[in-house]
Amino acid sequence: MTQFLAAFTVFVALHSIPASPRIRGALVSHLGHGTYIALYSAVSLVALAWLFYSAFNLDYIELWALAAWQGHVAFAAAPLGLFFVLAGLLSRNPFSTTARRGGGEPGAIVAVTRHPVLWGFVLWALGHIPANGDLRSLLLFGGFAIFSAGSMAMMEKRSRKKHGNALTEMAADTSIVPFAAILQGRARLRFDMPMLLAVVGMAVLAAWLLAGGHAWLFGGDPLLFIRSL
Repeated sequence: MTQFLAAFTVFVALHSIPASPRIRGALVSHLGHGTYIALYSAVSLVALAWLFYSAFNLDYIELWALAAWQGHVAFAAAPLGLFFVLAGLLSRNPFSTTARRGGGEPGAIVAVTRHPVLWGFVLWALGHIPANGDLRSLLLFGGFAIFSAGSMAMMEKRSRKKHGNALTEMAADTSIVPFAAILQGRARLRFDMPMLLAVVGMAVLAAWLLAGGHAWLFGGDPLLFIRSL
């Protein structure tokens, strides 16, 4: 448990401290944007691998019995979460996490929610909890979900500090909760190229995971899980 807690602490710190505009600006200025992104991505992957490794080495303590419906929850939530993550990273977004640089009109996914990447991780994490049913999975995926939800609050606070009163007008056609602005008539559901690429990327990754990628990475076959219940 000590190693797991240490790994999770490092993971949270790695994604919280560089998120500070002052720290990120200093690192980008010193390293250059491309080098910073490459190094940050590499270190993040190492930290993520350590986190999963430490979680898998915890003792298995069952919390509830498994049932087929729990697998269906994961099958529904995980691909949707992956789509949100990919669409958010590929789209311009002045409010939250994105891989796109520069200004311009926000991507179509921002009309759905202004925090698509973080919502994607929440959906992915929560979708995996029922289908595992053990303490280590609850700690791992529950921790991911709580961290992502907390990051939304941090992003909102940063936006209010950065944009001040102008934030109300800027965010008039989007919402924190997915689809809320669309249902309220403040935004229009539309589709753009980043969302199309996200659908394709989600389909390819999901197919690879179901074809054996998930078992290779994590030691569990989702299809075998469904068939065995």
